[in-house]
Amino acid sequence: MAKPSVFRAEHSMAPDVSPDRLTSPRRRDLVFIVNPLGANGKTGKEWKKLLPYLRSRLDTDCNICESFTSGPSHAIDITREAIREGADAVIAVGGDGTLHEVVNGFFWAGRPVTNHDRESANSTALGLIPLGTGSDFARTFGWKNDPHEAIERLAKGIRSRIDVGVISGEGGEAHYFINVADIHLSAKAGYYASRYKKFGNLCYVIGALQGFKGHKNQNLKVKVNEGEWEEYSQVTALCIGNAKYFGGGMKITPNADPRSGNFEVVILQDFKWYDFIVKLHKLYNGTHLSVKNVTSRSVHSIEVEDVSGSGSIFVQSDGEHLGLLPRKFSILPAAIELIC
Repeated sequence: MAKPSVFRAEHSMAPDVSPDRLTSPRRRDLVFIVNPLGANGKTGKEWKKLLPYLRSRLDTDCNICESFTSGPSHAIDITREAIREGADAVIAVGGDGTLHEVVNGFFWAGRPVTNHDRESANSTALGLIPLGTGSDFARTFGWKNDPHEAIERLAKGIRSRIDVGVISGEGGEAHYFINVADIHLSAKAGYYASRYKKFGNLCYVIGALQGFKGHKNQNLKVKVNEGEWEEYSQVTALCIGNAKYFGGGMKITPNADPRSGNFEVVILQDFKWYDFIVKLHKLYNGTHLSVKNVTSRSVHSIEVEDVSGSGSIFVQSDGEHLGLLPRKFSILPAAIELIC
């Protein structure tokens, strides 16, 4: 069978057609999706430095394809093409934003993307080389922000199924997330932080300061696991964790586990600006669940609406702005194989 175009485009090594090669195990097709402008251009530079080591470590057993993104949502399209053409793995090279797009590329029209070869027993796995501004998803697994360590994971090829969150709204297309979705102040802060990524992790501090301007706690209606509506008063932020960290290392949903089949939902109520200063260390080390006006629960679905109907409460997932309430968040258990 001819090599798919997504592999042929960047893989420049001549094919080895020696008799030994013909009887050797099949080489894995790995597609590396790189955001060259990530982290204010740092991702592209670091990738060039890393590539010789990656080739020396993986070229023996793998066909390596580089695909560079050219703008927003491009990683989604590359991922879908790679899966349809039978890639063994798609690896996000960058931060949580690139990873988020790659995850969304595993789905189309509300369904998982599948290999064109219906007889193939192999599914495409997800991989990650953290080279971006934020690497919050990697923290849940205790992975260091070390690309060489990530390459060792790829070389071993050990897979584990993980959950994915899906977000739906009124008449909108389904959206997927792998890390944390959040509502109101934290989502508003993330929206502003995205404008200052050239400052590295300082962007989260700048975003939080801007998010506080004009902020008002709001009453929200919540429906958990298709049950009855409940009202939460003076909500500052509501976070839905498939994994544990967001905002550059804040352990916001400390009990979340992307292999559990459930989200952890954490709700902060009636917080003032000074509460974040006094309790910031608790938010970063994950001990904030013992703080007054903080509640946590395990759910497999949650719907959230603004009681006032103001249409002004922000929603984001994995640091990407998605618009405003209302929204429904549901878990897709064991939806993707992760190279871990």
